[in-house]
Amino acid sequence: MMARVRVQRWIGQMGRRSLSFAILITLGGCQQAAPLFQQILPIAPAIQRPAPLPQDPQIQVYMNQNLAQGADYRDPYRNLERPGDDLEAVILRHIDQAQTSIDLAVQELRLPLVAHALVAKHQAGVRVRVVIENSYHHYWHQSDHGSSSSSAFQREVLAFVDTDGDGQISAAELAAKDAIAILRNGRVPLLDDSADGSKGSGLMHHKFLVVDGAVVVTGSANFTLSDVHGDVMESASRGNANNLLVVSDRPLAQAFIEEFNLMWGDGPDGRPDSRFGLQKPRRLPQMFQVGNSRVTLHFSPTSPSRPWAESGNGVIALALQSTTQQADLALFVFSDQGLGNTLGNRHAQGAQLRVLIDPSFAFRYFSEGLDLLGVELREKCRIDPDNRPWPNPIDTVGVPSLPPGDKLHHKFGVVDQRLVITGSHNWSAAANHTNDETILVIENPVVAAHYHREFERLYQDARLGLTIKAQKQIEENVRACGR
Repeated sequence: MMARVRVQRWIGQMGRRSLSFAILITLGGCQQAAPLFQQILPIAPAIQRPAPLPQDPQIQVYMNQNLAQGADYRDPYRNLERPGDDLEAVILRHIDQAQTSIDLAVQELRLPLVAHALVAKHQAGVRVRVVIENSYHHYWHQSDHGSSSSSAFQREVLAFVDTDGDGQISAAELAAKDAIAILRNGRVPLLDDSADGSKGSGLMHHKFLVVDGAVVVTGSANFTLSDVHGDVMESASRGNANNLLVVSDRPLAQAFIEEFNLMWGDGPDGRPDSRFGLQKPRRLPQMFQVGNSRVTLHFSPTSPSRPWAESGNGVIALALQSTTQQADLALFVFSDQGLGNTLGNRHAQGAQLRVLIDPSFAFRYFSEGLDLLGVELREKCRIDPDNRPWPNPIDTVGVPSLPPGDKLHHKFGVVDQRLVITGSHNWSAAANHTNDETILVIENPVVAAHYHREFERLYQDARLGLTIKAQKQIEENVRACGR
Protein backbone atom coordinates (compact mmCIF):
# COMPACT_ATOMS: atom_id res chain seq x y z
CA MET A 1 0.00 0.00 0.00
CA MET A 2 2.84 2.40 0.88
CA ALA A 3 4.41 1.75 -2.51
CA ARG A 4 1.17 2.71 -4.25
CA VAL A 5 0.92 5.92 -2.19
CA ARG A 6 4.50 6.85 -3.04
CA VAL A 7 3.79 6.28 -6.73
CA GLN A 8 0.68 8.45 -6.60
CA ARG A 9 2.61 11.22 -4.83
CA TRP A 10 5.37 10.92 -7.47
CA ILE A 11 2.77 11.30 -10.24
CA GLY A 12 1.53 14.49 -8.65
CA GLN A 13 5.05 15.87 -8.39
CA MET A 14 6.31 14.88 -11.83
CA GLY A 15 3.19 15.58 -13.87
CA ARG A 16 1.77 13.92 -16.94
CA ARG A 17 5.07 13.12 -18.63
CA SER A 18 5.93 10.62 -15.89
CA LEU A 19 2.44 9.15 -15.68
CA SER A 20 2.89 6.28 -18.09
CA PHE A 21 6.07 5.12 -16.33
CA ALA A 22 4.28 5.20 -13.02
CA ILE A 23 1.49 3.08 -14.45
CA LEU A 24 4.05 0.47 -15.45
CA ILE A 25 5.39 0.36 -11.89
CA THR A 26 1.99 -0.08 -10.24
CA LEU A 27 0.68 -2.61 -12.73
CA GLY A 28 3.77 -4.47 -13.79
CA GLY A 29 5.60 -5.09 -10.54
CA CYS A 30 8.81 -6.96 -11.22
CA GLN A 31 7.44 -8.68 -14.29
CA GLN A 32 8.69 -7.76 -17.72
CA ALA A 33 6.58 -4.85 -18.97
CA ALA A 34 4.62 -5.05 -22.20
CA PRO A 35 5.24 -2.28 -24.77
CA LEU A 36 4.33 1.11 -23.37
CA PHE A 37 1.60 1.90 -25.89
CA GLN A 38 -0.15 -1.42 -25.29
CA GLN A 39 -0.17 -0.79 -21.54
CA ILE A 40 -1.55 2.71 -21.77
CA LEU A 41 -4.32 2.19 -24.32
CA PRO A 42 -6.54 -0.23 -22.36
CA ILE A 43 -6.60 2.13 -19.36
CA ALA A 44 -6.74 5.38 -21.31
CA PRO A 45 -10.25 6.23 -19.98
CA ALA A 46 -8.95 5.87 -16.40
CA ILE A 47 -6.32 8.54 -17.02
CA GLN A 48 -8.94 10.96 -18.34
CA ARG A 49 -8.53 11.10 -22.06
CA PRO A 50 -8.78 14.76 -23.06
CA ALA A 51 -11.98 16.22 -24.40
CA PRO A 52 -12.12 16.73 -28.17
CA LEU A 53 -10.93 20.09 -29.40
CA PRO A 54 -13.20 22.44 -31.34
CA GLN A 55 -12.77 22.42 -35.11
CA ASP A 56 -12.54 25.43 -37.38
CA PRO A 57 -15.61 25.54 -39.66
CA GLN A 58 -13.52 25.50 -42.84
CA ILE A 59 -10.32 23.71 -41.80
CA GLN A 60 -10.77 20.46 -39.86
CA VAL A 61 -7.81 18.51 -38.46
CA TYR A 62 -7.58 14.73 -37.97
CA MET A 63 -4.84 12.64 -36.30
CA ASN A 64 -4.73 8.86 -36.62
CA GLN A 65 -3.22 8.45 -33.13
CA ASN A 66 -5.56 10.96 -31.49
CA LEU A 67 -6.37 9.97 -27.88
CA ALA A 68 -9.23 12.44 -27.33
CA GLN A 69 -12.53 11.21 -25.96
CA GLY A 70 -14.74 9.84 -28.70
CA ALA A 71 -11.87 9.41 -31.15
CA ASP A 72 -12.34 5.65 -31.45
CA TYR A 73 -13.17 3.41 -34.39
CA ARG A 74 -13.01 -0.15 -35.61
CA ASP A 75 -10.14 -0.79 -38.01
CA PRO A 76 -11.98 -2.19 -41.06
CA TYR A 77 -9.11 -4.50 -42.04
CA ARG A 78 -7.83 -5.87 -38.73
CA ASN A 79 -11.28 -5.75 -37.09
CA LEU A 80 -10.07 -4.22 -33.85
CA GLU A 81 -11.32 -1.32 -31.78
CA ARG A 82 -8.74 1.40 -31.39
CA PRO A 83 -8.35 5.06 -30.45
CA GLY A 84 -7.61 7.61 -33.13
CA ASP A 85 -9.32 9.44 -35.96
CA ASP A 86 -10.27 7.14 -38.83
CA LEU A 87 -8.43 8.88 -41.67
CA GLU A 88 -9.80 6.47 -44.26
CA ALA A 89 -13.36 7.26 -43.16
CA VAL A 90 -12.60 10.96 -43.68
CA ILE A 91 -11.37 10.23 -47.20
CA LEU A 92 -14.33 7.96 -47.99
CA ARG A 93 -16.85 10.49 -46.71
CA HIS A 94 -15.62 13.12 -49.11
CA ILE A 95 -15.38 10.72 -52.05
CA ASP A 96 -18.97 9.72 -51.35
CA GLN A 97 -20.06 13.38 -51.40
CA ALA A 98 -18.53 14.03 -54.84
CA GLN A 99 -21.04 15.10 -57.49
CA THR A 100 -18.87 16.16 -60.45
CA SER A 101 -15.14 15.50 -60.00
CA ILE A 102 -12.48 13.78 -57.93
CA ASP A 103 -8.77 14.53 -58.46
CA LEU A 104 -6.41 12.41 -56.37
CA ALA A 105 -2.61 12.75 -56.26
CA VAL A 106 -0.99 10.45 -53.73
CA GLN A 107 2.39 8.76 -53.63
CA GLU A 108 0.97 5.34 -52.76
CA LEU A 109 -2.59 4.01 -52.79
CA ARG A 110 -3.21 0.64 -51.10
CA LEU A 111 -6.55 1.08 -49.32
CA PRO A 112 -9.08 -1.17 -51.11
CA LEU A 113 -12.13 0.60 -49.68
CA VAL A 114 -10.88 3.87 -51.17
CA ALA A 115 -10.20 2.17 -54.52
CA HIS A 116 -13.67 0.61 -54.60
CA ALA A 117 -15.24 3.99 -53.75
CA LEU A 118 -13.35 5.66 -56.61
CA VAL A 119 -14.52 2.98 -59.03
CA ALA A 120 -18.13 3.43 -57.88
CA LYS A 121 -17.97 7.17 -58.48
CA HIS A 122 -16.33 6.68 -61.87
CA GLN A 123 -19.08 4.28 -62.90
CA ALA A 124 -21.70 6.76 -61.65
CA GLY A 125 -20.42 9.39 -64.08
CA VAL A 126 -18.22 11.46 -61.76
CA ARG A 127 -14.94 12.44 -63.42
CA VAL A 128 -12.23 10.59 -61.48
CA ARG A 129 -8.50 11.14 -62.12
CA VAL A 130 -5.67 9.53 -60.15
CA VAL A 131 -1.93 10.30 -60.15
CA ILE A 132 0.54 8.14 -58.18
CA GLU A 133 4.29 7.66 -57.88
CA ASN A 134 5.64 5.27 -60.53
CA SER A 135 7.33 3.07 -57.90
CA TYR A 136 3.87 2.05 -56.66
CA HIS A 137 2.07 1.67 -59.98
CA HIS A 138 1.91 -2.11 -59.73
CA TYR A 139 0.18 -4.81 -57.78
CA TRP A 140 1.11 -4.82 -54.11
CA HIS A 141 2.70 -8.30 -54.08
CA GLN A 142 4.97 -7.25 -56.96
CA SER A 143 6.50 -4.44 -54.91
CA ASP A 144 10.28 -4.36 -54.52
CA HIS A 145 9.91 -3.63 -50.80
CA GLY A 146 10.55 -7.33 -50.27
CA SER A 147 13.22 -9.32 -52.07
CA SER A 148 11.58 -12.72 -51.61
CA SER A 149 8.35 -14.38 -50.59
CA SER A 150 9.84 -14.97 -47.13
CA SER A 151 10.50 -11.27 -46.47
CA ALA A 152 8.50 -9.52 -43.76
CA PHE A 153 6.93 -7.26 -46.34
CA GLN A 154 5.77 -10.13 -48.53
CA ARG A 155 4.33 -11.89 -45.50
CA GLU A 156 2.41 -8.71 -44.71
CA VAL A 157 1.02 -8.59 -48.24
CA LEU A 158 0.03 -12.25 -48.22
CA ALA A 159 -1.66 -11.87 -44.83
CA PHE A 160 -3.83 -9.13 -46.26
CA VAL A 161 -4.51 -10.12 -49.88
CA ASP A 162 -4.36 -13.94 -49.68
CA THR A 163 -7.73 -14.38 -48.02
CA ASP A 164 -7.97 -18.16 -48.50
CA GLY A 165 -4.49 -18.70 -47.03
CA ASP A 166 -3.16 -20.94 -49.80
CA GLY A 167 0.06 -18.94 -50.19
CA GLN A 168 -0.96 -17.70 -53.64
CA ILE A 169 -2.66 -14.51 -54.77
CA SER A 170 -5.47 -15.21 -57.21
CA ALA A 171 -7.12 -12.85 -59.68
CA ALA A 172 -10.22 -12.78 -57.48
CA GLU A 173 -8.16 -11.85 -54.41
CA LEU A 174 -6.43 -9.10 -56.36
CA ALA A 175 -9.77 -7.75 -57.55
CA ALA A 176 -11.04 -7.62 -53.97
CA LYS A 177 -8.02 -6.39 -51.99
CA ASP A 178 -5.37 -4.83 -54.26
CA ALA A 179 -6.11 -1.13 -54.83
CA ILE A 180 -4.22 -0.90 -58.14
CA ALA A 181 -6.02 -3.98 -59.50
CA ILE A 182 -9.35 -2.52 -58.36
CA LEU A 183 -8.67 0.74 -60.21
CA ARG A 184 -7.48 -1.04 -63.35
CA ASN A 185 -10.44 -3.40 -63.41
CA GLY A 186 -12.77 -0.45 -62.87
CA ARG A 187 -11.11 1.49 -65.72
CA VAL A 188 -10.41 4.49 -63.53
CA PRO A 189 -8.04 6.90 -65.38
CA LEU A 190 -4.67 6.51 -63.70
CA LEU A 191 -1.12 7.66 -64.48
CA ASP A 192 2.20 8.09 -62.73
CA ASP A 193 5.23 10.36 -62.98
CA SER A 194 6.64 8.46 -65.96
CA ALA A 195 3.77 9.88 -68.07
CA ASP A 196 6.10 12.67 -69.17
CA GLY A 197 8.13 10.13 -71.13
CA SER A 198 10.81 9.81 -68.45
CA LYS A 199 11.55 7.03 -65.99
CA GLY A 200 9.91 9.10 -63.30
CA SER A 201 10.62 12.28 -61.35
CA GLY A 202 12.35 12.37 -57.98
CA LEU A 203 9.18 11.40 -56.11
CA MET A 204 5.56 12.23 -56.81
CA HIS A 205 5.13 12.76 -53.08
CA HIS A 206 1.84 14.68 -52.96
CA LYS A 207 -0.99 13.48 -50.74
CA PHE A 208 -4.10 15.42 -51.75
CA LEU A 209 -7.68 14.83 -52.85
CA VAL A 210 -9.84 17.56 -54.44
CA VAL A 211 -13.60 17.00 -54.55
CA ASP A 212 -15.93 19.00 -56.84
CA GLY A 213 -13.30 21.73 -57.14
CA ALA A 214 -14.27 22.97 -53.68
CA VAL A 215 -12.90 20.72 -50.91
CA VAL A 216 -9.29 19.60 -50.36
CA VAL A 217 -8.25 16.63 -48.20
CA THR A 218 -4.50 16.70 -47.66
CA GLY A 219 -1.76 16.09 -45.10
CA SER A 220 1.14 13.76 -44.39
CA ALA A 221 -0.58 10.38 -44.88
CA ASN A 222 -0.25 8.13 -47.87
CA PHE A 223 -3.39 6.12 -48.58
CA THR A 224 -1.95 2.89 -47.17
CA LEU A 225 -2.65 0.58 -44.25
CA SER A 226 0.66 1.42 -42.55
CA ASP A 227 0.09 5.18 -42.85
CA VAL A 228 -3.57 5.16 -41.80
CA HIS A 229 -4.58 2.17 -39.66
CA GLY A 230 -1.53 0.05 -38.83
CA ASP A 231 0.47 -2.95 -39.98
CA VAL A 232 -1.62 -6.02 -40.77
CA MET A 233 0.47 -8.47 -38.78
CA GLU A 234 1.11 -6.22 -35.76
CA SER A 235 -2.03 -5.70 -33.70
CA ALA A 236 -0.33 -3.08 -31.50
CA SER A 237 0.51 -0.92 -34.54
CA ARG A 238 -1.61 2.21 -34.82
CA GLY A 239 -0.30 3.40 -38.18
CA ASN A 240 2.57 5.79 -38.76
CA ALA A 241 1.75 9.00 -36.88
CA ASN A 242 0.01 11.15 -39.50
CA ASN A 243 -2.40 14.03 -39.93
CA LEU A 244 -5.05 15.02 -42.45
CA LEU A 245 -6.71 18.37 -43.12
CA VAL A 246 -10.06 18.97 -44.76
CA VAL A 247 -10.17 22.47 -46.22
CA SER A 248 -13.43 23.82 -47.66
CA ASP A 249 -12.46 26.72 -49.90
CA ARG A 250 -12.97 26.93 -53.64
CA PRO A 251 -10.08 29.31 -54.48
CA LEU A 252 -7.61 27.11 -52.57
CA ALA A 253 -9.07 23.99 -54.20
CA GLN A 254 -8.59 25.57 -57.63
CA ALA A 255 -4.90 26.09 -56.86
CA PHE A 256 -4.61 22.35 -56.10
CA ILE A 257 -6.40 21.55 -59.37
CA GLU A 258 -3.91 23.69 -61.29
CA GLU A 259 -1.08 21.68 -59.74
CA PHE A 260 -2.91 18.46 -60.59
CA ASN A 261 -3.49 19.52 -64.21
CA LEU A 262 0.23 20.11 -64.72
CA MET A 263 0.86 16.49 -63.77
CA TRP A 264 -2.14 15.15 -65.66
CA GLY A 265 -1.48 16.79 -69.02
CA ASP A 266 -3.61 15.03 -71.66
CA GLY A 267 -4.16 12.04 -69.39
CA PRO A 268 -3.19 8.37 -69.75
CA ASP A 269 -4.09 8.10 -73.46
CA GLY A 270 -2.82 11.50 -74.54
CA ARG A 271 0.53 12.93 -75.47
CA PRO A 272 3.43 12.59 -72.99
CA ASP A 273 2.93 16.19 -71.88
CA SER A 274 2.59 15.60 -68.15
CA ARG A 275 4.93 17.75 -66.10
CA PHE A 276 6.52 16.62 -62.88
CA GLY A 277 9.33 17.86 -60.69
CA LEU A 278 11.42 20.66 -62.14
CA GLN A 279 9.63 20.39 -65.50
CA LYS A 280 6.86 22.47 -63.98
CA PRO A 281 6.92 26.26 -64.34
CA ARG A 282 8.16 28.32 -61.43
CA ARG A 283 5.46 28.64 -58.79
CA LEU A 284 5.50 31.27 -56.06
CA PRO A 285 3.69 30.89 -52.74
CA GLN A 286 -0.03 31.70 -52.90
CA MET A 287 -1.97 33.41 -50.11
CA PHE A 288 -5.60 32.68 -49.22
CA GLN A 289 -8.05 33.90 -46.63
CA VAL A 290 -10.00 30.80 -45.64
CA GLY A 291 -12.61 31.94 -43.15
CA ASN A 292 -10.67 32.96 -40.05
CA SER A 293 -7.42 31.48 -41.34
CA ARG A 294 -4.62 33.00 -43.35
CA VAL A 295 -3.20 30.19 -45.48
CA THR A 296 0.01 30.12 -47.51
CA LEU A 297 0.20 27.37 -50.13
CA HIS A 298 3.41 26.36 -51.87
CA PHE A 299 4.13 23.50 -54.25
CA SER A 300 7.65 22.09 -54.53
CA PRO A 301 10.12 21.58 -56.12
CA THR A 302 12.10 24.74 -56.72
CA SER A 303 15.18 24.78 -58.94
CA PRO A 304 18.48 25.02 -57.02
CA SER A 305 19.32 27.90 -59.38
CA ARG A 306 16.67 30.03 -57.67
CA PRO A 307 17.36 31.75 -54.32
CA TRP A 308 16.79 29.40 -51.40
CA ALA A 309 14.40 31.92 -49.84
CA GLU A 310 12.01 31.35 -52.78
CA SER A 311 11.92 27.59 -52.25
CA GLY A 312 9.62 25.45 -50.14
CA ASN A 313 12.16 25.33 -47.34
CA GLY A 314 12.42 29.10 -47.64
CA VAL A 315 8.65 29.30 -47.05
CA ILE A 316 9.07 27.12 -43.96
CA ALA A 317 11.97 29.29 -42.77
CA LEU A 318 9.88 32.44 -43.14
CA ALA A 319 7.20 30.91 -40.92
CA LEU A 320 9.80 29.84 -38.34
CA GLN A 321 11.29 33.34 -38.28
CA SER A 322 8.02 34.60 -36.79
CA THR A 323 8.67 32.55 -33.62
CA THR A 324 8.85 34.75 -30.56
CA GLN A 325 8.26 32.19 -27.80
CA GLN A 326 8.31 28.52 -28.84
CA ALA A 327 8.47 26.30 -31.90
CA ASP A 328 7.58 22.60 -31.68
CA LEU A 329 8.52 20.33 -34.59
CA ALA A 330 7.41 16.75 -35.34
CA LEU A 331 9.31 15.59 -38.42
CA PHE A 332 9.97 12.40 -40.33
CA VAL A 333 13.21 13.86 -41.72
CA PHE A 334 15.07 17.03 -40.76
CA SER A 335 18.16 17.51 -42.93
CA ASP A 336 18.04 21.00 -44.45
CA GLN A 337 20.89 23.15 -43.13
CA GLY A 338 19.12 26.41 -43.94
CA LEU A 339 16.26 25.44 -41.65
CA GLY A 340 18.72 24.42 -38.94
CA ASN A 341 20.35 27.84 -39.24
CA THR A 342 16.96 29.56 -39.03
CA LEU A 343 16.18 27.74 -35.79
CA GLY A 344 19.63 28.61 -34.48
CA ASN A 345 18.89 32.29 -35.01
CA ARG A 346 15.54 32.03 -33.25
CA HIS A 347 17.12 30.13 -30.35
CA ALA A 348 19.77 32.84 -30.02
CA GLN A 349 16.94 35.37 -29.71
CA GLY A 350 15.43 33.43 -26.81
CA ALA A 351 12.84 31.22 -28.51
CA GLN A 352 12.34 27.79 -26.96
CA LEU A 353 12.62 24.82 -29.33
CA ARG A 354 11.40 21.25 -29.03
CA VAL A 355 12.11 18.85 -31.87
CA LEU A 356 11.06 15.24 -32.45
CA ILE A 357 12.43 13.28 -35.42
CA ASP A 358 11.66 9.75 -36.54
CA PRO A 359 14.22 7.33 -35.03
CA SER A 360 15.29 6.07 -38.47
CA PHE A 361 16.58 9.55 -39.40
CA ALA A 362 17.19 11.40 -36.13
CA PHE A 363 20.87 10.53 -35.66
CA ARG A 364 22.19 9.97 -39.15
CA TYR A 365 25.16 12.10 -40.19
CA PHE A 366 22.99 14.48 -42.24
CA SER A 367 20.39 15.07 -39.52
CA GLU A 368 19.93 18.61 -38.26
CA GLY A 369 18.95 17.02 -34.98
CA LEU A 370 22.66 16.39 -34.37
CA ASP A 371 23.45 20.06 -35.00
CA LEU A 372 20.88 21.14 -32.44
CA LEU A 373 22.38 18.68 -29.92
CA GLY A 374 25.86 20.06 -30.63
CA VAL A 375 27.11 16.76 -32.10
CA GLU A 376 29.33 16.19 -35.13
CA LEU A 377 29.08 12.88 -36.99
CA ARG A 378 31.36 12.45 -39.98
CA GLU A 379 30.52 10.43 -43.08
CA LYS A 380 33.54 8.33 -44.12
CA CYS A 381 35.64 10.64 -41.90
CA ARG A 382 34.80 13.64 -44.06
CA ILE A 383 33.37 16.78 -42.52
CA ASP A 384 30.16 17.81 -44.23
CA PRO A 385 30.47 21.57 -44.92
CA ASP A 386 26.83 21.94 -43.93
CA ASN A 387 27.40 20.22 -40.58
CA ARG A 388 27.32 23.00 -37.99
CA PRO A 389 26.94 21.72 -34.42
CA TRP A 390 25.48 24.41 -32.19
CA PRO A 391 28.00 25.86 -29.71
CA ASN A 392 25.13 26.24 -27.23
CA PRO A 393 23.17 23.03 -27.87
CA ILE A 394 19.71 22.25 -26.59
CA ASP A 395 18.54 19.09 -24.84
CA THR A 396 14.94 19.16 -26.10
CA VAL A 397 15.62 17.13 -29.26
CA GLY A 398 14.77 13.46 -29.42
CA VAL A 399 12.68 10.63 -30.78
CA PRO A 400 9.11 9.65 -29.88
CA SER A 401 8.08 6.38 -28.26
CA LEU A 402 5.80 4.80 -30.85
CA PRO A 403 3.80 1.57 -31.12
CA PRO A 404 5.69 -1.39 -32.65
CA GLY A 405 6.50 -0.90 -36.33
CA ASP A 406 5.14 2.65 -36.52
CA LYS A 407 7.02 5.75 -37.65
CA LEU A 408 6.77 9.46 -36.97
CA HIS A 409 5.56 10.43 -40.44
CA HIS A 410 4.38 13.97 -39.62
CA LYS A 411 6.00 16.95 -41.29
CA PHE A 412 4.67 19.72 -39.06
CA GLY A 413 5.78 22.63 -36.96
CA VAL A 414 3.76 24.70 -34.49
CA VAL A 415 4.87 28.31 -33.93
CA ASP A 416 3.77 30.06 -30.73
CA GLN A 417 0.60 27.90 -30.68
CA ARG A 418 -0.92 30.12 -33.39
CA LEU A 419 0.63 29.00 -36.68
CA VAL A 420 1.06 25.55 -38.26
CA ILE A 421 3.43 24.38 -40.99
CA THR A 422 2.26 21.09 -42.49
CA GLY A 423 1.83 19.09 -45.69
CA SER A 424 3.69 16.33 -47.53
CA HIS A 425 7.00 18.21 -47.69
CA ASN A 426 9.79 16.67 -45.59
CA TRP A 427 12.31 19.21 -44.29
CA SER A 428 15.03 18.08 -46.71
CA ALA A 429 16.86 19.13 -49.87
CA ALA A 430 15.21 16.35 -51.88
CA ALA A 431 11.73 17.63 -51.03
CA ASN A 432 12.89 21.16 -51.79
CA HIS A 433 14.56 20.62 -55.17
CA THR A 434 13.32 17.31 -56.60
CA ASN A 435 9.95 16.04 -55.40
CA ASP A 436 6.36 17.06 -56.08
CA GLU A 437 5.27 18.31 -52.65
CA THR A 438 2.70 20.41 -50.80
CA ILE A 439 3.37 22.93 -48.03
CA LEU A 440 0.62 24.67 -46.08
CA VAL A 441 1.24 27.42 -43.53
CA ILE A 442 -1.96 28.08 -41.57
CA GLU A 443 -2.33 31.01 -39.19
CA ASN A 444 -5.20 30.04 -36.91
CA PRO A 445 -4.98 29.18 -33.19
CA VAL A 446 -7.95 26.80 -33.42
CA VAL A 447 -6.16 24.73 -36.07
CA ALA A 448 -2.83 25.09 -34.27
CA ALA A 449 -4.33 23.66 -31.07
CA HIS A 450 -4.79 20.26 -32.72
CA TYR A 451 -1.16 20.10 -33.79
CA HIS A 452 0.02 21.40 -30.43
CA ARG A 453 -1.91 18.63 -28.63
CA GLU A 454 -0.47 16.02 -30.99
CA PHE A 455 3.04 17.29 -30.31
CA GLU A 456 2.48 17.20 -26.53
CA ARG A 457 1.20 13.62 -26.83
CA LEU A 458 4.36 12.59 -28.66
CA TYR A 459 6.70 14.62 -26.47
CA GLN A 460 5.49 13.41 -23.08
CA ASP A 461 7.13 9.99 -23.52
CA ALA A 462 9.88 10.99 -25.96
CA ARG A 463 13.49 9.92 -25.47
CA LEU A 464 15.41 13.19 -25.46
CA GLY A 465 19.07 13.50 -26.36
CA LEU A 466 21.18 10.79 -27.96
CA THR A 467 19.98 7.21 -27.70
CA ILE A 468 22.44 4.58 -26.50
CA LYS A 469 22.74 3.31 -30.07
CA ALA A 470 23.53 6.81 -31.35
CA GLN A 471 26.09 7.38 -28.58
CA LYS A 472 27.91 4.18 -29.55
CA GLN A 473 27.83 5.17 -33.21
CA ILE A 474 29.40 8.53 -32.41
CA GLU A 475 32.07 6.95 -30.21
CA GLU A 476 32.96 4.54 -33.01
CA ASN A 477 33.03 7.45 -35.45
CA VAL A 478 35.47 9.36 -33.23
CA ARG A 479 37.75 6.34 -32.90
CA ALA A 480 37.70 5.56 -36.61
CA CYS A 481 38.37 9.16 -37.66
CA GLY A 482 41.06 9.85 -35.09
CA ARG A 483 39.32 12.67 -33.26
